[in-house]
Amino acid sequence: MRKIAFCLINYFPFGGLQRDFIRIARECVRRKFEVHVYTTSWEGDVEPGMELHVVPVKGFTNHARAQSFAEQIGQLLSGDDRPLVVGFNKMPHLDLYYAADVCYQARIRASRSCWYRFMPRYRTWVELEAGVFQAGNHTDILLISSLQQPDYEACYGTEPNRFHLLPPGIDRDRLAPPTALQQRESMRKELGLTDSHVLLLMVGSGYQTKGLDRAIEGLASLPSKLRASAQLYVVGKGNARPYLKLAKKLGVEQHVHIMGARKDVPSFLLAADLLCHPSYHENTGTVILEAMAAGLPVLTTAVCGYAHYVTDAQAGMVLPAKFSQATWNAGLEKMLLLPDRQQLGANGLAFATVADIYDMPTHAVNLIEQRARQSDLS
Repeated sequence: MRKIAFCLINYFPFGGLQRDFIRIARECVRRKFEVHVYTTSWEGDVEPGMELHVVPVKGFTNHARAQSFAEQIGQLLSGDDRPLVVGFNKMPHLDLYYAADVCYQARIRASRSCWYRFMPRYRTWVELEAGVFQAGNHTDILLISSLQQPDYEACYGTEPNRFHLLPPGIDRDRLAPPTALQQRESMRKELGLTDSHVLLLMVGSGYQTKGLDRAIEGLASLPSKLRASAQLYVVGKGNARPYLKLAKKLGVEQHVHIMGARKDVPSFLLAADLLCHPSYHENTGTVILEAMAAGLPVLTTAVCGYAHYVTDAQAGMVLPAKFSQATWNAGLEKMLLLPDRQQLGANGLAFATVADIYDMPTHAVNLIEQRARQSDLS
C-alpha cells in the first residue's frame, strides 16, 4: 500500500505539531507515497506532491468541531480502497497516531474537580482520546515523550507494544552556524538593542498554554536595575491583547514585545540571551532543543518532556514541575545574574552538535512503511 492519508484539524506553518506533520509528509513524498492531506483549514501554499482535501465540519466549539471532523474522516476513509491513515489529532479509526499532545484525561483528573467530568467538552475529548488509546484498538502510537506512556496505560489500559518512541526532531537550521555572532549582532541591531540589553525570548503558538503570563510576571518581579535592561520578545501565534494588558498593569509594557508568528525564529534564537519556557503543560517543548542548538541558555520547568536535556547538557535551569511563580521569579533573577551564563549556552550547543535530535521524520516514516507492509500482507 503506497497511498497514505494524513489527518489534522488545522494546518498553519508555525505550529509545532504542524511543523512535525509537514516534515513527515515530505519524507513520505520523497519515498514515493501517494500523499493525501485531510484538514478543516490550511494556511499557506500546498506542498508539492500532496493532495489537499478541506473537510467541512459543524459545531461552534473546538470539541464539537473535532468530533465532526473525526466523524467525517471515518466516512471518507472507509471501504476496500481505504488508505493508510495517520492522525495528528486524536480520533478513532487511525492506523498510526502521532502523539504530540499530553494525555487529556490524566491532565484534567489532576487539575479539575470531578464535576468537570460531566461537561460535554470533557466527555467529547475523552471519547476521541479513547478512540486511539483504548485497549484492544490497533492504532500504533508514535510517541515523542516517554513521560506520557504511563498516563495512557493507566487511563485506557493501552498495550505497551503499541507505543513506538521517536527521537526528537528539530530543523537543522536551528544549529548555530559559523556566522552566529554576526547574525546575532545584526538581529539585535534590527530590534534596536544594544549590548547592555538582555533579550528574554519566548517561542511558541498558544500564549496561554506556553505560560506567557508567568513570563511577564517574572519580568515585572526583577530588581529595578535588571528590569531596566530586560526586554521580553514573544514569537508565535496567539491572542496578544490580554498579555499586553497584563504588562501594562504591571508597569512593564515597554519591555514586552509580542511579534506574532514569524519565519525568522533562528535569528531570534541567536540574538537572545535566555529562553524562557514556563509552560502550563508541554508534551515535549521542542523549542528547548532549538535553543540549545543555537547556543542559548534555557530556563524552564520539569513539566516539559524535553526539559531533561537541559539538565543532561548543563545548558540552563530546570525548575520543579509543580509551578510556583515565586520560584520562577527567583530562577529568572538567578539566571540573569550568572557570570557564566554564556558557558551554559556553549554546553547546549556542544550537546546539540553530537546528539541525535534531528532525524525524527526518518524514524517516523520507517514505522509508517512498516505498518504499510503489514497492511499489504493482511
